[in-house]
Amino acid sequence: MNPQIQTALISVSDKSELLPLAKRLQKLNIQIIATGGTAKVLEKAKLKIIPVNDLTGFPELLDGRVKTLHPAIFAGILARRKNKKDLAELKQQQLKPIDLVIVNLYPFQKTIEKKVDLQEALENIDIGGVSLLRAAAKNFQDVIVISDPKDYAEILDELEQKGDLTEEKRRDLAVKSFIHTTDYDAAIARYLSKDDFFFWHGKKISDLRYGENYEQKAALFTPTNIEKNKIFKAPKWLQGKLPSYNNLSDSDAAINLVAEFTRPTVAIIKHANPCGVASADTIFEAFNRAFSADSRAAFGGIVTLNRACDEKTAVAMKKIFLEVIIAPNFSAGALKIFAEKKHLRLLKIDPLLTALERKFEIKTINTGLLFQDADRSTINAKKFKIVSTKNPTEAQINDLIFAWKIAKHVKSNAIVLAKNEVTTGIGPGQTARIEAVELSIKKAGAKTQGSVMASDAFFPFPDSVETAAQAGIVAIVHPGGSIRDQESIDAANKANIILVTTGIRTFKH
Repeated sequence: MNPQIQTALISVSDKSELLPLAKRLQKLNIQIIATGGTAKVLEKAKLKIIPVNDLTGFPELLDGRVKTLHPAIFAGILARRKNKKDLAELKQQQLKPIDLVIVNLYPFQKTIEKKVDLQEALENIDIGGVSLLRAAAKNFQDVIVISDPKDYAEILDELEQKGDLTEEKRRDLAVKSFIHTTDYDAAIARYLSKDDFFFWHGKKISDLRYGENYEQKAALFTPTNIEKNKIFKAPKWLQGKLPSYNNLSDSDAAINLVAEFTRPTVAIIKHANPCGVASADTIFEAFNRAFSADSRAAFGGIVTLNRACDEKTAVAMKKIFLEVIIAPNFSAGALKIFAEKKHLRLLKIDPLLTALERKFEIKTINTGLLFQDADRSTINAKKFKIVSTKNPTEAQINDLIFAWKIAKHVKSNAIVLAKNEVTTGIGPGQTARIEAVELSIKKAGAKTQGSVMASDAFFPFPDSVETAAQAGIVAIVHPGGSIRDQESIDAANKANIILVTTGIRTFKH
């Protein structure tokens, strides 16, 4: 054991792993200083410790608000071991260095999630613990700091085997502690400001080859508190070269789209827009139908499945040039087939669980950040208001819902045509809604006949309805809400087609 690691200070609110930790420390002949409740648990277990008030000469004050805020504690943590003046001052004041600080904080976030009153929230703001973590992290070259119970076993293993930690490991623990206190302070600031402040920080996972274009540098960051999320499971790249900025952006769009569906569904994405989407009884059938929806546009696309990719589906995909394939899982046979295309990227991730984690969206502008809630809008037949004289059949209602879910993920102005749970034509990103209608009809060709149509926003003029009717579209769903809605209703009735409104706009810029 490194003779420099002689004393540990423990002050933890989460005491689930406290006893095994303390017993291992004592086997290493490390003296333990403990605060309040931590000391009581250790003394009850007959472990030899120094209560913090014995060290400071003061009892806990103000109902425990003041325990460790004392020079006997902070001088022992902050003293620089290579600084003779620091060590002389400790000796003069009869103080000892503290070499290991183990702290976890009052559970402020969990407390406020219970909708408590202000006073209870304030009592769960940790002061001493945050100060201890920051002091130890500041002096990480001389003091080991542990802020997460998940790290206990690994750190103790290393101390038992090697007697000390490397400076790199000490630095990593310090960074983790600073991030922890940053998250903690951010939660308090959000609560007290009633969400008037936004805090986000992330860790760089990797540099990317370039951004949207060659001259732009790019990198991938992920939130540093990702391990705290109960649902999210980090993506796993199974093979292929490093994904590009565009690959990741398009993959995200594909994941969010396919997560809308419970039936086996496949979405093929190009430039963040779908070019083919289909649902079917099997994932193999869904892929073939999605690919046939626009096989030319699918070249070089991102394919996302909401079911595991089996060998049969992999065989069908292998024939096509694709950039990324995303699925909750891949069978052994599928992996063997894809291994023959070494540059093809395979991403193992559950689209539904990942999409559930999206709570908000951020966009940068020259003067700051635009922040909004994630679009959680959903649709079902009960939300439909049939405004035409003609009523839809059950099959047409299913197709209208199918098309609407996809339109939600198409760049505005957006029009989606579909039939039998397959897209027949998609008109994305047009500056005039009628142009989006015309583009979707052009893409669909003969498949327009009998298709339904979904629009992400209302029709300002009846021309979209008239053009759709002339092309053979049988039913239309749009939000409604225009002062000229009646003109579109009249156009639908004149053409004897179905018109449904939802009251829900799904713009995507």
